Amino acid sequence: MKKLLFSGLLLAVSSMALAKLPPVSDEAKAKAAEAAAKAAWAGKVDGYLLCKSMDKVASGYFKTAKAAGKETKPPVATPACADPGAFTYAPPETAKPLEASGAHSPAATATSPPSSKTPAAAIAPEKKS
Repeated sequence: MKKLLFSGLLLAVSSMALAKLPPVSDEAKAKAAEAAAKAAWAGKVDGYLLCKSMDKVASGYFKTAKAAGKETKPPVATPACADPGAFTYAPPETAKPLEASGAHSPAATATSPPSSKTPAAAIAPEKKS
């Protein structure tokens, strides 16, 4: 009897786990995208602050070593710390699609339609091996 009850309970729990969730609303998707962008920006800010603090520690080390008369190796060249600036978020809906952004050649430069009646063999002759 216990085995039957346990298997029935297991079947009920597994069917609840397989239940379909409702689709996510557009507003929730937008909030999630903004949160992801803000988290990425916060990571860049953390990296910037770490870079600045490492520069400060290194300069302090070289200063005290020079004052103590210790010989130091020249510092390793590293890229400058890049300030990520203030957080700005532009939702993807405001970004222009590729077709509307003017990425294609303007109509004034087109002199013929994209297709022609010339056979493909005449345009790109077959290579001999």
